[in-house]
Amino acid sequence: MVHADLMTRPLYLQLRDALAERVASGEWKPGASIPNEFDLAREYEVSVGTIRKALDIMESERIVSRKQGRGTFIIDQTSDELSVRFSNVCDASGARFPGEAEVIDVSEGLADQQECVRLRIRSHEAVYRIRGVRRHEDWPYMVEQVSMPAVLFPNLLRINGFPHDISALAQAHGLLLGKAEERISVCPAPPDVAETLRVAPASPLIVLDRVMMTIDGRRIEWRVGQCNLGANHYLAQFN
Repeated sequence: MVHADLMTRPLYLQLRDALAERVASGEWKPGASIPNEFDLAREYEVSVGTIRKALDIMESERIVSRKQGRGTFIIDQTSDELSVRFSNVCDASGARFPGEAEVIDVSEGLADQQECVRLRIRSHEAVYRIRGVRRHEDWPYMVEQVSMPAVLFPNLLRINGFPHDISALAQAHGLLLGKAEERISVCPAPPDVAETLRVAPASPLIVLDRVMMTIDGRRIEWRVGQCNLGANHYLAQFN
């Protein structure tokens, strides 16, 4: 049963949290159907309308997919459709692509000042740092530096072959991705980055500074990518 507390959060949001936890914990697997609204209403002792409101939010967050006459299904966060939703780099046809990631270096250390600010963690907390290159059709277009709170991914460095897809990584650790915030600026290419991206030193590069969050607001990844987009482009959409 979910209890409404007028001093905290509305009942439908508490219910959404409870349902999302069943997804994150693995109780409800990707692709599986969940109980119908009437059964969930009985289980949680709430109205069908409250259940429906909670599921509406989960659908907007791309946690579930509701199919008329068939039911409600858990979305696989690692699917091709969702893996590109945080990538705003598009090819000439307008299709988004995340690029193929090559990990160059992975390390662990205590958070520096910038990481503390961007990830909202303290200086004594550990972070993983991943340096890599993204390619599209064998063309290097981005050099990126990624920082992630180590506490969210225990024993990650012991895994053979560091996973670079944040969607797969989050799902494997019982985390559901929420929103992302991205800052865009321009900088001259440092010599090492210029060499990797096959441009002249000091050439202007687009800098994409993105923070990824879980649905409960925890900052899961800070990524800074220096980009030479060439014939491709960055697409910003406003609803």
